[in-house]
Amino acid sequence: MSLVILPGAQDDLLSLQEYMLDHWGEASWLKAEDEIFAKLAKVDAGLFNGTPVQVLAAVGIADYQNVYTSHHKLVYRRVANDTYVYLVAGHRQDFTALLIKRLLKV
Repeated sequence: MSLVILPGAQDDLLSLQEYMLDHWGEASWLKAEDEIFAKLAKVDAGLFNGTPVQVLAAVGIADYQNVYTSHHKLVYRRVANDTYVYLVAGHRQDFTALLIKRLLKV
């Protein structure tokens, strides 16, 4: 099993890091980072399952899943034994348009 952070999700993490360091400090960023990667490790190990992304499930695409940390939403897809992370967003962000745009490029 492997965890693959796709380029868009990498950009999300860097943007999140920059924002949190500027507004909340290093301790908050490190806590958020730990939560994100702990949740992704559980998903990758098969210990935790997300829920389908509603807008995609509505058109019959149910393999993209949401999981949440205390403040963030993660979108991933399992392919064979690998977990691909597509998006990392704040709970309050409207991520639907961003996700659709990314999926159309992939």
